[in-house]
Amino acid sequence: MQQNKQKSLNEAGIPMPIVTLNRALLLGGVLAAGAFNEPLITTALVLVILPAVIFGRKASPVFILGTMLFGEGREGAETENPKLMRFNNAIALILLTGAQAAFLAGAPAVGWALSGVVAIAAAMALGGFCFGCVLFYRFNLERHRLLAKTPSIKR
Repeated sequence: MQQNKQKSLNEAGIPMPIVTLNRALLLGGVLAAGAFNEPLITTALVLVILPAVIFGRKASPVFILGTMLFGEGREGAETENPKLMRFNNAIALILLTGAQAAFLAGAPAVGWALSGVVAIAAAMALGGFCFGCVLFYRFNLERHRLLAKTPSIKR
């Protein structure tokens, strides 16, 4: 029984409360970093989302924390495609890693701008419009269009 429950959990999407927690963490982390003028907070965000991007939800500190916080309350909740969540986290990781490089290179304005893009995207997603979802959809649409076999006319 427990094995079947674990299997169905692994095949299912990511519950929206955990997705919301991830978005809130990104937004809150960037806002706190800006408020305290402390780029190391954005470094911590990189370290939090890096395992999620590389290994998926099984290694995601946010997913683990969300599972502990919401427990059984996430049963029956709406879910999000794990591939979409990983795509969105990958975008945030790229931007925040770029911010780290900018901070280290002595270009804090660029670092804060890149971090700000993450915060804006997270705020928009919390408000109901997921810009990363639009990019994911467009990326997949273009990928399928480019990789689709075109019919050939045989003579």
